Amino acid sequence: MMRIANIVVEALYLESYRSALKEEIEASVRLEPGVLTLYAVSAKEDPTRFTILEIYADHAAYEAHIKTPHFIKYKSTTLGMVKSLELVDTVPLVPGMKIK
Repeated sequence: MMRIANIVVEALYLESYRSALKEEIEASVRLEPGVLTLYAVSAKEDPTRFTILEIYADHAAYEAHIKTPHFIKYKSTTLGMVKSLELVDTVPLVPGMKIK
């Protein structure tokens, strides 16, 4: 399962959001075997815009991920920081391609 998350945060909360996102990603990748990658970037021209490439082993791994304590903490901590969230389910162009 692959998804792109496009997130815009309030500028006032930029550093707090970055910290919460970093903590959540590191915990997810370390603790959850079904989370293959969560790769986050922010736009150079507008650092309040984040894009996260999410790759899970399967849909069950995603469902398990959103029920973990670290994800729930991230969502509750950042709820008032996020101006917009767009989740885009994707299909890989080269399905067998591995991230080095």
